[in-house]
Amino acid sequence: MMKPFYTFLMKYRQPKEVDEMTKFANEAFNDHTFPKQSNNYDELSRYLEMNGHYLRSMSIFDEAWDTYMLNEKR
Repeated sequence: MMKPFYTFLMKYRQPKEVDEMTKFANEAFNDHTFPKQSNNYDELSRYLEMNGHYLRSMSIFDEAWDTYMLNEKR
């Protein structure tokens, strides 16, 4: 069973935002309504389109999702 996307993303949290992935992880951590148990691309994408004001671009989510999928297939 795949772990939730949020669990994967939290590996990138850092006190200092060094890149877009770190910023995304830090902001998702502070987003109390983020769908933390989801591993569904469509659900997460819809949520971020409506509530992800902290993302400069949805391409950041797409890159994170691609990395997530590569890690989950191992």
